[in-house]
Amino acid sequence: MKLIKRADWGAPATSGAGSIANTRGVKIHYMGSHYTSHAHSRCAGQVLAVRRSHMANTKENYADIAYNYVVCEHGYVFEGRGVNKRTGANGNAALNTAHYSVLALLGSSGMTEPTADMLNGIVDAVEHLRAHGNAGNEVLGHRDGHPTQCPGGPLYAWVSAGAQRPGVDQGDDKPSTPAPSTPADPYARGLPQVGKRSPSTVALQRELQRVGYMASSVKRDANYGPRTQDAVAAFHDANPQFKSAPGRRPQIGPLGWAFLRKMRKGAGSPAPSTPSTPTVNLSRLIAAARRDPGLPQGGTTHAADVRVVERALAAEGLLNSRWASDGSFGSMSVAAYAAWQRRCGYTGRDADGIPGAASLRKLGVKHGFRVG
Repeated sequence: MKLIKRADWGAPATSGAGSIANTRGVKIHYMGSHYTSHAHSRCAGQVLAVRRSHMANTKENYADIAYNYVVCEHGYVFEGRGVNKRTGANGNAALNTAHYSVLALLGSSGMTEPTADMLNGIVDAVEHLRAHGNAGNEVLGHRDGHPTQCPGGPLYAWVSAGAQRPGVDQGDDKPSTPAPSTPADPYARGLPQVGKRSPSTVALQRELQRVGYMASSVKRDANYGPRTQDAVAAFHDANPQFKSAPGRRPQIGPLGWAFLRKMRKGAGSPAPSTPSTPTVNLSRLIAAARRDPGLPQGGTTHAADVRVVERALAAEGLLNSRWASDGSFGSMSVAAYAAWQRRCGYTGRDADGIPGAASLRKLGVKHGFRVG
């Protein structure tokens, strides 16, 4: 852990914030404004600027910088309030008591994609809070339980995918150490790189085939060549929350890599292709979402497709189980699906509750149905 203590970045040595014995876990935040990538020599100044803005905020009346820790793009962890100090960042007193907070120096525009070093730094901060601040196992986004877009689509996608270190197989939250006679896990080799040969490219190809972005007839090899690049670009087009920028993106990033690794371990893996795997017809689902809210209570248009999606939304905690099997894509289901779209990083008219191909496919990958 590359820890920078308070006094080393210009704050008083100790925080005057109130004490707290333990929390359920940690919530991840971002700046929520434009942010530009900097040399590391300027990061301490950025953290100090955040503290000064908080201390000048008479409405919130902060006792200190609101966050327990701040992580820069270079993976350094700046001590904010620190361990066993109640955060001021999560939205209200109850939320501040339930979780610590970690800020990523990341923007809503400009630099919006976390670096691998930053993700490792966030994990370092979370593990430090667990070891020294009695934090529980939950790692959530600021938006979980509070009406905000924080921590932004790209970072929230990583949080939703398990908040794991990029390129390192954590297993059950523990390092994976193979026996000396066992070949090294290709996932532990780091990100595969366009135009280079790596065992991790074979792992990438395997997962792309499993989720349908690379034909199963393609022979896997260590070369990150044109076919792999095309498959990754298609994966990004369907899952834009993993893109580092608009346009064709053939290079897999740390967020997409973490998501694919999570699928390999069984959490979110697509169901095997068997007759029992449900298929949701996107056109029928859209028709139901547009028509069912205007029907009498419980009225249905395409109940079989809707039930599959309702069960998935209920499993995500977005739809009350009371409505999770009626087959009607009514107003409650529309609101739940809109919440799922926001969780995927969509905003405005892209989060109106009418299913789209990318968000539905992501829901299907997590909950074992296919999109037809």
